[in-house]
Amino acid sequence: MFSYQLNRILTQSHFGGGEFNECIEAASRITAGDFKSFNEGWSFAGNQALTVAQEAMAKGYTITARQAYLRASNYLRTSEFFLKPDDPRKVPGYRKATEAFQKGASMLTNPPRFVSIPFEGSEITGYFLQPSNAKPNAPLMIMFGGLDSTAEELYFGPWQKLEERGISLLMLDGPGQGASLRLRHILTRYDYEVPATVALDWAIANLPVDSKRIGIMAVSMGGYMAARAAAFEKRFKVCCIWGAVWSYYDIWKSRPDNHPLAGIMMHITGSSEMNEAREKLKRFSLEGVAGKITMPTFISHGEDDKQNTVENAYKLYDALTCEK
Repeated sequence: MFSYQLNRILTQSHFGGGEFNECIEAASRITAGDFKSFNEGWSFAGNQALTVAQEAMAKGYTITARQAYLRASNYLRTSEFFLKPDDPRKVPGYRKATEAFQKGASMLTNPPRFVSIPFEGSEITGYFLQPSNAKPNAPLMIMFGGLDSTAEELYFGPWQKLEERGISLLMLDGPGQGASLRLRHILTRYDYEVPATVALDWAIANLPVDSKRIGIMAVSMGGYMAARAAAFEKRFKVCCIWGAVWSYYDIWKSRPDNHPLAGIMMHITGSSEMNEAREKLKRFSLEGVAGKITMPTFISHGEDDKQNTVENAYKLYDALTCEK
């Protein structure tokens, strides 16, 4: 479990979400299976990067400060990942990570714009990023994360790949994710076309984008969310799945109640124990849904993924009747 979190942040380090030596130093402070040391190791890395950022700012070295703030945000995000929902460090850690990201992002030559989208009496928040050389009415990808991930981490990788291709990005904390879960207690849902459609309508009404060239993409558990949204919201023109999910119940039906991610799963589904969560996950399936996707769909999946095996990707690919 700790290894895949290290791999996750090393991948994002290619795009400014960390530095290899700092990640290895954080890992060296962690004892396998010791969740306290996991939190402390990544907190150390985050606070160390924050110190670099603050000292650089005091000297007027804004590029160094910007880079350090962005790294700090991702280290601090990682530090709170395994904390239980009622842990007093959870929300303050999340806020600290978000604040670091926003400080660093504000110093970019092309900073993201914070957005708030009204949603069922509350709001969904995130960021809109537009290529600096974007043509009027550029195409847009709407992106959600996975499980209880945060919108901020979607900056490290997806944005850079879209920006150089002239595509704008709306990265959001959907139900069960980031600020929606931690600050507003909006739980995840199987019918993810609902928040996706709200985001699509808002983007068309409020952003300088081509309404006929908007796609949907998501990562990890979001692989289910993007596919579900694409199946029922036909205005999306392309679907991009980074990590396929066929049935979330199938993934969890044999996992033990004390699985390291069980607390997160109960949190995002609003369940008091794992049997209740598993029952709710029965609706998170693409059986009878995948065939409804009509737009071109792209699937990328780790062949050796131990958390969410590649069979999910093959099963989804085989079920698709669209261009794929």
